[in-house]
Amino acid sequence: MSIRALGLRNVARFATAPRPSTTMAFRRGMASAQPVPKTPLDTSAPGPMLRYQNNLPKLPVPALGATMAKYLKSVKAVVSEEEYKRTEAAVQEFQTSGMGAKLQERLVKHASNPQVVNWLDEWWLEAAYMGYRDPVVIYVSYFFYYKDDKLRKLPAQRAAAITTAALEFKKQVVEKTLEPEYAKGEPMCMDSYKFMFNNCRIPKKPADIEIAYDPAQHTHVVAIRKNKFYVIDTVHNGQQLSTNELQQQFERVIENAGTEQGPAIGALTTENRDNWTEYRDALLAANPENKKLLEQIESASFVVCLDDASPVTRDEGSRACWHGNGSNRFFDKPLQFIVFENGKAGFNGEHSCMDGTATCRLNEYVTDSLNRGTVNHGAEEIRGNLPQPSELNFQLNDSLQQSIQSAQTNFDTLINNHELTVLAYQAYGKDKIKKFKASPDGYTQMVIQLAYYKMFGTSRPTYESAQTRKFQRGRTETARSVTEESVAFCKAMENINVSREDKIAAFRAALKAQGAYMGDCVNAHGVDRHLFGLKKTLQPGEEAPALFQDPNYAYSQHWYLSTSQLSSEHFDGYGWGQVVNDGFGCAYMIKKNALQFNVASVKDLEVHGKKHVNGTFHFKQCLEDAANELGELLSSELDAQAKL
Repeated sequence: MSIRALGLRNVARFATAPRPSTTMAFRRGMASAQPVPKTPLDTSAPGPMLRYQNNLPKLPVPALGATMAKYLKSVKAVVSEEEYKRTEAAVQEFQTSGMGAKLQERLVKHASNPQVVNWLDEWWLEAAYMGYRDPVVIYVSYFFYYKDDKLRKLPAQRAAAITTAALEFKKQVVEKTLEPEYAKGEPMCMDSYKFMFNNCRIPKKPADIEIAYDPAQHTHVVAIRKNKFYVIDTVHNGQQLSTNELQQQFERVIENAGTEQGPAIGALTTENRDNWTEYRDALLAANPENKKLLEQIESASFVVCLDDASPVTRDEGSRACWHGNGSNRFFDKPLQFIVFENGKAGFNGEHSCMDGTATCRLNEYVTDSLNRGTVNHGAEEIRGNLPQPSELNFQLNDSLQQSIQSAQTNFDTLINNHELTVLAYQAYGKDKIKKFKASPDGYTQMVIQLAYYKMFGTSRPTYESAQTRKFQRGRTETARSVTEESVAFCKAMENINVSREDKIAAFRAALKAQGAYMGDCVNAHGVDRHLFGLKKTLQPGEEAPALFQDPNYAYSQHWYLSTSQLSSEHFDGYGWGQVVNDGFGCAYMIKKNALQFNVASVKDLEVHGKKHVNGTFHFKQCLEDAANELGELLSSELDAQAKL
């Protein structure tokens, strides 16, 4: 998943000390967080899921000279020659003044500390997530929108099946029997899975924290209907509820919630993080019982949102999973399964401690196992003594009621300023792209680059997520998709005087450059995280080198296009918001016989002083045009080869 492109903030590593509670397993973040003795997924006792964990290499610190050369090449692709010379001088000064070597030495020393598992981990967590103060919804959260389940049309029926499948996956995570993930035969870090179930992000100043609860002691899920929260314990008398029993419990929730909306406690989680911190404190202070009720939500295995909306189109379903009405949610939970009145369903994820590869695997497991009928749904018979789901009745004063209204107003303003649309491109997909002898991901990146060039007549900085999970606690690196080769490709495609052969040659060169940069990134030899780390080693009172003050340093990280791929044949949508308000969030899926793009941006997009009314939809059309043209170009090459 895409990492938010955020400004960098100062961070202090949090101290650790015992805490008397026995329910909270650990806390993670930059505030005054204190863990308790017990950790439910103890990585010191690895099972099959963690069998490679301790042998994974540590995240390396790239060589300074290699990073500087790569940085200059990436900047040259997106600025004028005059601007590039300024950056070139700043880089030269950084290397010859001794400052670059000094910062590099500090970073290497930090990375070599035996107490530091991953030199980037805590710095990045705070800068990109926990210290980020804008709302998580739109700016941090992401979603998956499922294809229809033809066997389960009723909301309670589908919610129950999803819950059973998710609990099967949870069991594998908790018992550490889940098979590790691999990329090109290499095992991936599985550490982030401990943040999947029974976790919650907690608002704090100046930075949020993540708390986790013991899954053995917290077997309940929370259902939300009409803004009202209900606790459903998934275990009764030592036995997990069957799918039929869960369906009955969800039916009870729907019936009990009735037709009237409850107070929108969940809307508070859509607020600016500082505002939500204050509102949460006020909620806890309003009545002693509120703390217990809030902890029921925060400690739940996951949340199931039973929405009363019935989306029909991909755009409607995607927007509903992205943000919904803002009230029938609790956006601080890492896992929210969403089921609509018409039986459609999806997922919303909080991004801070887990990237999308982990939750994609969870959601793929849920949808695929239900589709193939491999889920153990338990007994058909429903036990007669199941307790009713318990509603969480928060005690609210007038001030809190006003805070909720303010949060709802702010949410509506935020949402109304955003657009989202989906291009489900059915002409071809991965199978055809492989016949073109092209990397499916690299090919799709070139479609995106060409589409942007068609719309704006230029190429601008682009983020593509590259995973670094082959390293301990590795997360992501930025693959800078715009290269001199990709710019030349776009120009060639738009020039009627360039021959078909030369256009294909330009495409191949761009593809090679994109693949080489991506290869460097997955081996932790990209540019952006290294530069981030060097800057973090500056000491108080030290002036930032000209490299970091150069306008091109900020510009080259201003992601006009924030892109990332996660693919599943069972998803009908996947996406997130843009990371800058003059850019696009462009999530994409590469299916066997289709490509799918989710485009999000602000309404009336303004880029470099020019307003683009319906810009989101115009970019969608440019994507379709680019996919058509590139497909036709490479198909002509296949046809010519076939004639030979």
